[in-house]
Amino acid sequence: MKPTFAIASLMATVLLLQGCAAVVVAGAAGTASVANDRRTVGAYIDDESIELKISGIISTDEELRNQTHVSAVSINGDVLLVGQVPGEAMRSRLIDEVQKIPGVRKVNNQLRLMTPTRLSTRTHDTWLTSVVKGKLIASDVDASAIKVITENSEVFLMGLVSHQEGDTAAGVASNVSGVTRVVKVFQYR
Repeated sequence: MKPTFAIASLMATVLLLQGCAAVVVAGAAGTASVANDRRTVGAYIDDESIELKISGIISTDEELRNQTHVSAVSINGDVLLVGQVPGEAMRSRLIDEVQKIPGVRKVNNQLRLMTPTRLSTRTHDTWLTSVVKGKLIASDVDASAIKVITENSEVFLMGLVSHQEGDTAAGVASNVSGVTRVVKVFQYR
């Protein structure tokens, strides 16, 4: 009877530890992300908060949620808005709301006035982002310092970089087949 209890206890412990391992791995991944980022930890946390607040604005507004496709990225309080909105009034309303968020220094409006892109376009954008990131990793640029955002085959590059790194990254991205435009939204150090 006791060996069965011991085996059951061991199995329960292993299962519980597997859950803990997932938490430890997730925490380590987040820590690695912050450790490789050129922003301060405080700026990183502030930017994450800004991005969450923008997502909240969109998800709680039925019109924005149902009629737009918008992505937001923040680096040191500079926000990049990309995607599609059906009209100028909606775009202006969203930008006004984003500018009210504490910590937002500047809004780079790259929202296009058009119907939201289809899933196939977004899938292609995800693939283009992966290709650009892969080529950046293979280049002389610190790829971990650059965020790559692709929207409707346009590639937006953000990060805290030197002018040389920014120019190199833009050159790499512009040579990827399928990329129609490269927009640098860098902060230079």
